[in-house]
Amino acid sequence: MSGRIRRVEHIMGLPISMDVRSAAPPVRAAAERAFDWLREVDRRFSPFREGSEVRGWPERASPELTEIIDLCLQYQRSSGGAFNAWRPGRAFDPCGVVKGWAVQRAGQLLRAAGADSFCLNAGGDVLAVGEPEPGRAWQVGIRHPQLADQVCAVFGVRDCAVATSGAYERGAHVVDGRTGRPARGLLGLTVLAPDLTTADAVSTAAFAMGADGIAWVAEQPGCLVFAVDDERVVHRSPLLGEPVVTPELLASGSRR
Repeated sequence: MSGRIRRVEHIMGLPISMDVRSAAPPVRAAAERAFDWLREVDRRFSPFREGSEVRGWPERASPELTEIIDLCLQYQRSSGGAFNAWRPGRAFDPCGVVKGWAVQRAGQLLRAAGADSFCLNAGGDVLAVGEPEPGRAWQVGIRHPQLADQVCAVFGVRDCAVATSGAYERGAHVVDGRTGRPARGLLGLTVLAPDLTTADAVSTAAFAMGADGIAWVAEQPGCLVFAVDDERVVHRSPLLGEPVVTPELLASGSRR
């Protein structure tokens, strides 16, 4: 059955859009489950909601909360403490990993139902699977960090994810866990990775590290980086000159 599903909902404090190039009944049902899952994540893991698991700290953590905690610890260690979900005087805040992790799982629901061409966009963080049309990659624009109505880069992507961190949407909300102060040194940083769990967490951790985060991203397996520092200098992985970013391209970059 041909067709298309296009839908936008406001969840986790941001617009989440779905563009699926199939309207088969199993895919439509999976789309409903995907949005139900994202609403569930918001209820269970938001530090801003009363009764959420990250505020209530149940006696036994759920498997999902355990996975989130492990992700936070992984990126705290690898970033040298720049990424830190346990800041003094504040409740545990896993927002730096939850969004990408949740949307990646939503994408897995669609794929399990037979969807092989779709794009999920959660406030600018994108999971792109397959092709919108045969022979054409999904096009992901990166917002200019100082000019809200312009983009500073566009990447063709297939079967990978793109996530951006910056201070231009929500102000200085990313904190360097080593100092407890807002991250400095970058205007915006974008990571391309095989999955959105990785892209989102790596971009947040790298932005918290400041200018040092650019080289750190390049060391992460399967990751490419595009960044604008506070001197307005653009930094980009050489492989981003290729017309389409694919899992194979990401893997080849990690071997260099």
